[in-house]
Amino acid sequence: MILGIDTSCYTTSVALMDQQGRLISDMRRLLSVEHGARGLRQSDAVYAHNQNLPQLLAELFREHSAKQLKAIAVSCRPRPQDDSFMPVFTAGCGTAQILAAALRLPLFSFSHQEGHLAAALWSAGLHWQEPFIALHLSGGTGEILLVEPGAQPCSPSPDGEQRLYRISIIGDTDLPPGQFVDRIGVALGMNFPAGAELDALALNASCRDFRLSGSVRDTHISFSGPESAAQRAVKAGVEPAQIAAAVFDNIGKSLLKAIRAAKAAYGLERVLLMGGVAASQNLRRYLESEQVCFAQARYSSDNAVGTAALGALVSVKK
Repeated sequence: MILGIDTSCYTTSVALMDQQGRLISDMRRLLSVEHGARGLRQSDAVYAHNQNLPQLLAELFREHSAKQLKAIAVSCRPRPQDDSFMPVFTAGCGTAQILAAALRLPLFSFSHQEGHLAAALWSAGLHWQEPFIALHLSGGTGEILLVEPGAQPCSPSPDGEQRLYRISIIGDTDLPPGQFVDRIGVALGMNFPAGAELDALALNASCRDFRLSGSVRDTHISFSGPESAAQRAVKAGVEPAQIAAAVFDNIGKSLLKAIRAAKAAYGLERVLLMGGVAASQNLRRYLESEQVCFAQARYSSDNAVGTAALGALVSVKK
């Protein structure tokens, strides 16, 4: 079995997968955010991960023997770039290094973004080996990516970092769409993160007269203007369901334009949506006509399943 560990900004995750890619266990704990707050400081998130990891791993090892482990995989940075760093990932990396040393197991580390890619492909049953377009949409990321699978593992490093995809940023958003959603949700009185609650409210909107105008230039999207307009609508007392619907309509229309621009620019048809925002039922309905592939909703949000899947892939190759 391969143990995967991921410590993102808002979720502590561990997962077990066998070397054939079958999921054995998936455990997660969402970090607590005070009502009315729009996030956590990195120091508070690191502290929470260090409290959660021992508990999750103790529960995991009560059900599955550590003697069955073949390797450990962990997310060590946000993106597969040498200068990419975020303190929350040090919690998972440190735990993984200790376990690997104590159990004398191989350690493989990847980026959080690669974990999202692997989770999306795995959960959708896709085995794409040719270049494709991916949209990474979350509370901290709004990027359109050119993904080229099959890149060779990077040179050996102390933490065993691997790079199995060549990833290039070909488009972006000035405000991550997850922040757009969360800010409006919190303004409407919802708990953070507000994505699922705002999504459900939008689905139940009986009227969609309220609109937010967007700004898309090729593969570059601006959500800061629509977010400001939505905040004004909240203060003006516009019906919450209409505001929620307008938020997802704006995101959907903007993504649709950017996806079409990326397809035309790179001559590619395959598109994958990943990240927490990709779990939105509103967006899934909006982009159905574009034949976009989605991760299963459970594996769109932050998880260690993709990291475990990457570890399984590398361990089989070695």
